[in-house]
Amino acid sequence: MQLLFASTNPHKLREICEILGPLGLDVRAPDALGRSVPEPAETEATLAGNARLKATAYARALGRACLADDSGLEVDALGGAPGVHSARYAGKGTTREERDQANRDKLLAELRRLGGDVSRKARLVCALCLADASGRVLFETHGSVEAVVIDEPRGKDGFGYDRLLLLPDVNKTLAELAPAELHARSHRGAAARALHAWFLQHPLPSEA
Repeated sequence: MQLLFASTNPHKLREICEILGPLGLDVRAPDALGRSVPEPAETEATLAGNARLKATAYARALGRACLADDSGLEVDALGGAPGVHSARYAGKGTTREERDQANRDKLLAELRRLGGDVSRKARLVCALCLADASGRVLFETHGSVEAVVIDEPRGKDGFGYDRLLLLPDVNKTLAELAPAELHARSHRGAAARALHAWFLQHPLPSEA
């Protein structure tokens, strides 16, 4: 089954492909159709709302079933911030890499401002939404992974905040995990497996 992933983020596309590919879902970017669709502004107040906004907008524009993701980091000491604003937390940078670095720098600065005894507990949350060709929402789910924010980045893989998020039980950041281990534990992996379980009971019609 071929499924379009409504995102211009190549890192998210790669992860979704690595997770869902072995489960029999052929995930492609919208440009696989030879068409370009501007990514809508993420104006909703929740991750689920933004995932729904993107999935329905792309589905209507392309006339194909589309899957969309919105993910964010929730830090307990910051009252759940940056949350829905995770990708644009610092508001700086031209490239994705520059924005990621600026976001990590701001996160650490905010935690240091609160003092050395502040809790570093955090979680990454992924919201997924699947819409059919008409833009009707078919399925929504989410996944999360608990972690601790560390002061110095570790690992060369991953993106976003992965290099700062330590899994204490294995003493590795998300950016230090091999792909198979990452997908088995990550927020995006958990959400994608829930989606696959839904597909087993609700196959898409061919016209989707």
